[in-house]
Amino acid sequence: MTQASDAKTEILSRIRAALGPAPAPVAVPRDYRRALPEGTDLVELFAERAADYRATITRVPVADLPGEIARAADGRTLAVPADLPAEWVAGLTTVTDDPPLANDQLESTDGVLTGVATAIALTGTIILDTGPTQGRRALTLLPDYHLCVVRTDQIVGTPVEALPRLDPRRPQTWISGPSATSDIELNRVEGVHGPRTLHIIVAG
Repeated sequence: MTQASDAKTEILSRIRAALGPAPAPVAVPRDYRRALPEGTDLVELFAERAADYRATITRVPVADLPGEIARAADGRTLAVPADLPAEWVAGLTTVTDDPPLANDQLESTDGVLTGVATAIALTGTIILDTGPTQGRRALTLLPDYHLCVVRTDQIVGTPVEALPRLDPRRPQTWISGPSATSDIELNRVEGVHGPRTLHIIVAG
């Protein structure tokens, strides 16, 4: 045992000698863009970028939000978090995820209705961190249709501006359009690891 320990010590000593002193830390440039140019219409840019990712975008005044949700739901049975505003689900056929629905129950619904933590105009991304109106992660990953409400005051310009709005202790899901992937021949396949259809209602 002693001989093996001595041999290990000798080997590690030689490796350290060969490597030499540790290099000095590299300075990381922090001069990247943190905000969009002043005057940028964040709502318009978000809608444009999200549509580029094949999401369906609808913009409505806040007062018209319940009616637009009902129109978009179009008779679907939707899984919903327990803390959605009552006016969002009025008249809808819903299944509340409280207690948590089993995976087969989630997959058997027609879709899910949630809010978001924040949204990024530059990339057309919505972010969920399991906070209010968002539910747990499985709720938005298993159903094939995701109807999502984004208030205009939740839209920021860049990812740098989005991060302070998120709770780092919670699991996060960053979504840019419907779930999709491509094979080696670049054939696009949607709905592989999340909803095949993403419908975003921008309210405000």
